[in-house]
Amino acid sequence: MTDTAGTNTAGTKGLATADGETAVEVTGTGTRPAIIADATSRHGVAPVQTRNERFTSTDVHDFPAVTGREAAWKLTPVDRISALLDGLLDGTRYEFEAPEVEDVDISWVTRSDPRIGLAGIPEERASANAWTMFEGALAVTVGGEEHREVTISRSGFGREPRAAHTLIEAKPFSDALVVLDNSGPALLSENVEILVGDSARLTVVTVQDFDDDARYVATHFARVGRDASLRHVVVSLGGEVVRVNPAVTLAGTGAEGELYGVYFADSHQHLEQQVFLFHKAANTRGRVNYKGALQGDGARTVWIGDVLIGPEAVGTDSYEQNRNLVLTDGTRADSVPNLEIENGDIQGAGHASATGRFDDEQLFYLRARGIPEQEARRLVVRGFLEEIVQKIGYKPLEERLSAAIEIELEESAR
Repeated sequence: MTDTAGTNTAGTKGLATADGETAVEVTGTGTRPAIIADATSRHGVAPVQTRNERFTSTDVHDFPAVTGREAAWKLTPVDRISALLDGLLDGTRYEFEAPEVEDVDISWVTRSDPRIGLAGIPEERASANAWTMFEGALAVTVGGEEHREVTISRSGFGREPRAAHTLIEAKPFSDALVVLDNSGPALLSENVEILVGDSARLTVVTVQDFDDDARYVATHFARVGRDASLRHVVVSLGGEVVRVNPAVTLAGTGAEGELYGVYFADSHQHLEQQVFLFHKAANTRGRVNYKGALQGDGARTVWIGDVLIGPEAVGTDSYEQNRNLVLTDGTRADSVPNLEIENGDIQGAGHASATGRFDDEQLFYLRARGIPEQEARRLVVRGFLEEIVQKIGYKPLEERLSAAIEIELEESAR
């Protein structure tokens, strides 16, 4: 078992990173003049001082070609997603299924919709390529004050390179759960923007249950308003390469962000999450908790967690952790928690990471009560992952995911 942890309490100021400074290029292109760019520079270099100083642009041509040596790409199999990084993408509309729900509007909007770009701007080439290529965005707008639930099923992306843009807006004082249920074939790069209005409560769940040969990269940008809360859940089960990177800004005083993830990697499957939680406003609260299991030769998971507590974010309460359970030999789990604090007046902040095999004490306890070893192992894994599944708060989906995890465990027992 490997374990790393760090804490910072009120009255302290610190930086905990795994990679140190990143070589960058100072350039005038993109959304702001003279902004710090990525590490594949062609001119001079300068250090990125904080996580939110990375270069941003909606134009793919503002980003150099990806080599795989950049901080954002060094743990990703870039050769397997090269079509999404460099090629032309089909940005036309695709088919989806969703029920009619009161106070929930689902419609296509043009690129000129004033909400597009409010939640965030791409920091890397795949996201920028999708932004450059999409023709229209699928907009989900939630109003009213009663709790609403809607599932958007998407299985028709096809096998050709494609771009997509999704916009989810929770109006002030609204309360909703939105599920993006992805399945079928895919070679897709997508941006998802999430806007949570003041005093709104929103849960967004993205399920990756693609075909075995699917490749999918996505960035989820979110902006949370005053006294609002966002629960963001990433579930990754199917696909050859799946990379989902949430970037959440707690922009309003009293905003809350809960970022959860659960994943199960099989043989030669790559599942990746790079999470960024930015405490921008005062008295914000954040929780990040991702759990994954790995089995089979070549199974690979990557989790990078960045938490930034800005200079105005006094009274912040934040914690992030990642746990990985290795079920067989031949797997690899990379886990890198990073914590950066820019003011000394916070309630507390910490991070932790652990990767290991079964807890022998738990197995001994179960076997001592007459449970066969293989069944005991299944119970331990199921209990390990169920903590995150139960955070969804939507029983039909929780039951479906529990069944999917059980199928994975049955295959590992063969």
